[in-house]
Amino acid sequence: MSTAPIPGLALRGFTPPLKLSAFKLVAFDMDSTLINIECVDEIADVAGRKAEVAAITEATMRGDISDFKDSLRRRVALLAGVPESALEQVYAERLQLNPGVEAFVRACQAAGLKTLLISGGFTFFSERVRHRLGLDFARANTLGVAGGRLTGTLFDRPWGDIVDGAEKKRVLLEVAELMGIEPSQVIAVGDGANDLPMMAAAGLSIAYHPKPAVAAQAMISITEGGLDRALQVLRPD
Repeated sequence: MSTAPIPGLALRGFTPPLKLSAFKLVAFDMDSTLINIECVDEIADVAGRKAEVAAITEATMRGDISDFKDSLRRRVALLAGVPESALEQVYAERLQLNPGVEAFVRACQAAGLKTLLISGGFTFFSERVRHRLGLDFARANTLGVAGGRLTGTLFDRPWGDIVDGAEKKRVLLEVAELMGIEPSQVIAVGDGANDLPMMAAAGLSIAYHPKPAVAAQAMISITEGGLDRALQVLRPD
């Protein structure tokens, strides 16, 4: 184990610097990683249920609730009846990119990496974030809507299950295989317990302001500053 002599940046299992262009794909979690909010919590706020939903979210991200699918279904059920317009309100008024995200994404793109967003959140937000950052691929969950209101269920897609930790890992490995690269050539970036499977499968794992269980396992753990702090140990050339 090695520790970086830089406050707020811990390293584990390698000696910097690493060459960014040695990797071919970077996979990002979305909520609290690329963006500053947990979208499900903010939607719940519209329904006056944020405290209840946020408590479940926090316990899930810490790893205290291990069944992500059940956790997500419970939280989404509490959104039943919320106007669909609340999604646009959350995006326009509350969602921001986290500090350093654009700089880090641009550095990865400049180094030739493909970019992948894998979120246990919702396509309404992931597609907007994908377009905003110019990411190559995205996979997330779709909220059920009927009559202009959320149904409290998820839309079942024929090509995939709810995006939990296992699905994040599966998608990462599938995209790597389609690209003809090894998992060792992938960077995975996340903050919560459901990111651990994909982070463990990748050649380099980066934790951004992570929960303790994630900080304990990530190769790069950023606890102060923006996501671009990873570039302090990743050479862009």
